[in-house]
Amino acid sequence: MARGRLRIYLGAAPGVGKTYAMLSEAHRRTERGTDCVVAFVEHHDRPRTEVMLHGLEEIPRRELEYRGGVFTEMDVDAVLARRPRVALVDELPHTNIPGSRNAKRWQDVEELLAAGIDVVSTVNIQHLESLGDVVESITGVRQQETVPDEVVRRADQIELVDMSPQALRRRMAHGNIYQPDKVDAALSNYFRPGNLTALRELALLWVADRVDEYLNAYRSEHRVSAIWGSRERIVVGLTGGPEGRTLIRRAARLAEKGAGGEVLAVYISRSDGLTSASPKELAVQRTLVEDLGGTFHHVVGEDIPAALLDFARGVNATQIVLGVSRRRSWQYVLGPGVGATVARDSGPDLDVHLITHDEAGKGRLPRGSSARLGRSRIIWGWLTGVLGPALLTWLLTGAAPEVGLTNDMLLFLALTVASALLGGLLPALTSALVGSLLLNWFFTPPVHTLTIADPENIVAIAIFVGVAVSVASVVDLAARRTQQATRLRAESEILSFLAGSVLRGETSLEALLERVRETFGMESVALLERADDVAPWTCAGSVGPRPCRTPENADVDMPVGDHLTLALSGRVLPASDRRVLAAFAAQAAVVLDRQRLRQEAGRAKELAEGNRIRTALLAAVSHDLRTPLAGIKASVSSLRSDDVEWSEEDRAELLEAIEAGADRLDHLVGNLLDMSRLQTGTVTPIVRETDLDEVVPMALGGVPEDSVELDIPETLPMVDVDRGLLERVVANVVENAVKYSPEGTPVLVKASSLADRVEVRVVDRGPGVPDEAKERIFEPFQRHGDSPRGVGVGLGLAVARGFAEATGGTLTAEDTPGGGLTMVLSLPPARGRGPVTAVRDGHARLLVRRESLEDIRRRDVGL
Repeated sequence: MARGRLRIYLGAAPGVGKTYAMLSEAHRRTERGTDCVVAFVEHHDRPRTEVMLHGLEEIPRRELEYRGGVFTEMDVDAVLARRPRVALVDELPHTNIPGSRNAKRWQDVEELLAAGIDVVSTVNIQHLESLGDVVESITGVRQQETVPDEVVRRADQIELVDMSPQALRRRMAHGNIYQPDKVDAALSNYFRPGNLTALRELALLWVADRVDEYLNAYRSEHRVSAIWGSRERIVVGLTGGPEGRTLIRRAARLAEKGAGGEVLAVYISRSDGLTSASPKELAVQRTLVEDLGGTFHHVVGEDIPAALLDFARGVNATQIVLGVSRRRSWQYVLGPGVGATVARDSGPDLDVHLITHDEAGKGRLPRGSSARLGRSRIIWGWLTGVLGPALLTWLLTGAAPEVGLTNDMLLFLALTVASALLGGLLPALTSALVGSLLLNWFFTPPVHTLTIADPENIVAIAIFVGVAVSVASVVDLAARRTQQATRLRAESEILSFLAGSVLRGETSLEALLERVRETFGMESVALLERADDVAPWTCAGSVGPRPCRTPENADVDMPVGDHLTLALSGRVLPASDRRVLAAFAAQAAVVLDRQRLRQEAGRAKELAEGNRIRTALLAAVSHDLRTPLAGIKASVSSLRSDDVEWSEEDRAELLEAIEAGADRLDHLVGNLLDMSRLQTGTVTPIVRETDLDEVVPMALGGVPEDSVELDIPETLPMVDVDRGLLERVVANVVENAVKYSPEGTPVLVKASSLADRVEVRVVDRGPGVPDEAKERIFEPFQRHGDSPRGVGVGLGLAVARGFAEATGGTLTAEDTPGGGLTMVLSLPPARGRGPVTAVRDGHARLLVRRESLEDIRRRDVGL
């Protein structure tokens, strides 16, 4: 009997729609006439999923008794007896109730498949056995129900059911996944955006690997031997010319066509001085590459094609993009060019693309080393000047002995001019000397002697030598002038770039030092400074490996003033480069001063903010504190008055007003003092291991009875906090929540543990706060909306956040699903306790008791 086929709907988390997609597939197959039954599907009271079960045949479940309860499982025997064409089996990793036919549901599915029944099932990515540790590190929850990866991998078809974390959380908040009483806990624990994003990435990567397996299997079955590059890494070779932008954009388009394509732009410069490429143009191309999602690299190398291929192979590239050569036709006599050389030496694993552009054929881009007749040209010049006359002599004496002395001289003169064009002055002089000797020995009568019989021949040879020396001198002078012009152009562009960065204030110190390293081809660059002539050097900024720590250890140092220097390591710079280096050093000093001025401005802003706080404190003292003082004074004066006989009810009311005013004064003064401590930085937390169930209840004494519902699991780990500061944070946040909650609706204070944090969430059902105001409510003297002056001076939440950050935690605001505001206090777990354990289902309900504010402050040991 043929084995059945297995189809799996894979999801990143519960609620993405796996069961719904499976039932939709069942309806489509049923409409096509396929015999399809529901062997086991759990709708979890989700209305839309439950509706999808209508119209499908369901196999009755088997009932099992376990520990006094009755549970239902899939009846494997009934499904085998029914023998449908397709069976729907939900939740493949499920563990069956003891007494079932098999321990795991996937084992039940194996029986159905062995019987020739096709099965459609569902799995969440967190239930794969190999990902158990990864999922636990992300969510803090260890999955007990898992399925072996091999079972899922053997599936004939795997379909990913995907949904963004934001959409899934909206479904959760709308009650489409869990019951309303479980929504808050789910959103604040497992269904956090970070958790969902990480699980989604796991699912996508796992399915992508499965697709690669399918591809490899297909290639093996069909004996496909050619390389199919499914993921492309493209290297773009840049010359520093304007055509680089075209190459980068073309490479980005190529990368978009392949899965996971990556673009790496590389500029290769020689190590003998300033590069001839425009720094401004390279900066534009660097920005363009990074904007398109690629990376920019700078490599130093003498042999451009070899360096480019080495880089491409080093990064495991699959393609190289180069521009069509800028050379003119006659310049190919000097060599095949970079593009042709790279294409020839790339081998079968690297594809080379030559891209046309507007600069093609307009002339070779001059480089600093080429303008100075670099090594390859000088070698060719010497070969032409030394071997060329000998080869020409052999040709003239053997193949064309009757050409004549005049033509012989012209040919030797042409060879000398060629050596001058290639190698400069010295090869040309050598060519002239060797050519004149060969002319005298082989072609000037009497031959085979150095004697010249005819005086006219002496004049001709003298003219030959003079012309050769003159041409060589002119060529060498032109080369030097070209080199100087190229160098001056590079210097002017660098200086223009520096001037522009000064005016715009754009360059950071690290970016500027990186520009120095790239421009001069150095290994590392450091900006060193010291306080005086005898103080040790300190590093204000550096780039590259192993930067110098003293100017004495640097290959090149450029002083800037008496106590600042730019130190470079890698090679010794020629004196001609130091002028530009001095401009860089001066700019580095300016950037360093600008950074320090910015820091000073920040400190000045902090001082100004402190002055603003103090001014606001004075305003609060003069206004908000005057009202309770006036009420207390009025009540005391009334009680002391002999003109009025107060009843016991009136006396009690006046005393209550005095007590309320005193409590309000105490609260306001406490917040003012706390804010003052935060602003002056005098809060010194005493951090120690603390149980939340020992601190949080103590912070609730200042709120009315039955106004807070406390939910703290007994299994929560201890946290490293200052107990006094934590108590004040919780007290301020809870008092604020109670103040804005509707009457009769208690505030929920609950704690939970995550992968590496412990959270206390204060949930109210008040009017809430819009997103744009969620950060503003934590600023001092800020009261949201039209809150009256009598509700406080707006310091409670500012003090709470300040104390939370002082003790190593964070305090943020979130929307409460269904309306209201949730304050999230995140705390670090106690050190040395390993990963935070998951919160179990059972929670302890603690009774909130009243306590005076003075008793709470008495235990505030952290202040």
